[in-house]
Amino acid sequence: MPTPPPTVTKLLVIGYGNTVRQDDQAGPLVAERIDALALPGVIALACPQLSPEHAEAVAQALAVVFVDAQAGSSREICLQRVLPGDSSHVTTHAAEPRTVLALARDVYGHVPPTWLLTIPAELFGFGTDLSPLTEHAVEVAVARLLEMARATWGQSSHGNIILDLAGVSGRIRPWRGL
Repeated sequence: MPTPPPTVTKLLVIGYGNTVRQDDQAGPLVAERIDALALPGVIALACPQLSPEHAEAVAQALAVVFVDAQAGSSREICLQRVLPGDSSHVTTHAAEPRTVLALARDVYGHVPPTWLLTIPAELFGFGTDLSPLTEHAVEVAVARLLEMARATWGQSSHGNIILDLAGVSGRIRPWRGL
């Protein structure tokens, strides 16, 4: 019996944050909701923090989105491109997206197009209840990632897989009047 072709990870979503610190759980919640959709070619990982071990999955993906809660005055979801850091040196157990990308580059030789999607957050006390702002932002983020997952995929004349993500960077303003 022939072996099936390897599954290509078109989009890797890594949501990270503390699941018992209210709005800080936004990243893992987004990843869990994306995972529940069982989209072909999409892998979603929920974790408390980024680690060097994520570099392998990143290097095997065609595109990556890191998702994290962001404290501060912004009431917007922000999707911005992330490039690898200059160094892949990790000094703690936790890593930043740029460091994970640098590790993917240095160890595996591949860095896919990558974005950081930040979710506005207000509450960081112990508990699992989200603020209304963050709950709404999680819903919008899932919808935006679903759009990315359904983006046009094609083949170049050289056989490379192309992801058409034109216009995928920038600020998303889902809360008019807030």
